[in-house]
Amino acid sequence: MALDIPTAKKALQEERAHLVHQLDELGAAESGDLRADLDFEGSFADAAAVTAERTEILGLVDSLKKQLDDVDAALAHIEAGTYGVCDNCGKEIGADRMAFRPASVLCVDCKSKAAG
Repeated sequence: MALDIPTAKKALQEERAHLVHQLDELGAAESGDLRADLDFEGSFADAAAVTAERTEILGLVDSLKKQLDDVDAALAHIEAGTYGVCDNCGKEIGADRMAFRPASVLCVDCKSKAAG
């Protein structure tokens, strides 16, 4: 199976738009920074609940930002002509993995080593 770069690029662009929308709904910019107008509306008595909510939102924003960074890296690889090549070892990632996870920048072996 060969890489279908136009399809991958379209899927990545759609995923990017979706992630940016999710960040916006959480009150964050593309950079992952919370907007200044974000208000957690809590009184002193609700301080613990407000802190918990803010911590949860920050965790979600961090996760979305990492996903957005992965998508942006994959799009940059498409533009550079290196899409489907492992950032770590330089080997071909494989069409099946790229079809399953278009934002992949590491082959399965390197990803396993990085996680372990």
